[in-house]
Amino acid sequence: MADSYSFDAAYYRRYYEDPKTRIYDRARHAHLVEGVMGLLSWFGWPVQSVLDVGAGVGWWKQWLSKHRKDVRYLGTELEAETCRRYGHRQADVRTLRLDETFDLVVCHGVLPYVDDAGLPKAIANLAAACHGFLYLEAITRKDIAGSVDTELTDTRVFRRPGATYRRLLERHFQQVGAGLWAKRDAGIVFYELEVPSPGRRR
Repeated sequence: MADSYSFDAAYYRRYYEDPKTRIYDRARHAHLVEGVMGLLSWFGWPVQSVLDVGAGVGWWKQWLSKHRKDVRYLGTELEAETCRRYGHRQADVRTLRLDETFDLVVCHGVLPYVDDAGLPKAIANLAAACHGFLYLEAITRKDIAGSVDTELTDTRVFRRPGATYRRLLERHFQQVGAGLWAKRDAGIVFYELEVPSPGRRR
């Protein structure tokens, strides 16, 4: 991960808990979860299991426990302190290997902290844990230059072009849009305009 970086209580207090310094709150995050779950339902993909890699303060877990109690959930985090506080399993995405796969894998804001050597391994591990959809958020060099609030967003990350992520992701997934990627071997059928055109780069 990024050198000398700690995803400890102070990190989560600054970026997720303190109203003065966080980018958004749990109520807004709920719209994201609702949107992802709604789109997967529209695509006809039932979600009975979710892996949340870099689960942080547990907002996915909290929403699912309230609205989708039937869903089996596993959250992972890098540091033991965070795992104890929020009930996650300690794991590093660069070495993550599980004995099961999941209908939905969530990786929100994790990959920009992964070093260049570890990035291909991390994405391969996400793919190995997924048999349906991946929801991915990873800010890019272009995002930092003009799309994110740099006062509230942690920009101490590896500033890569989006093409780097796409190249590695497309070995395993098909991009759907809105942060969703479908596993190539899942047999999910999309209409032509639901996915980017072949060879197109946004």
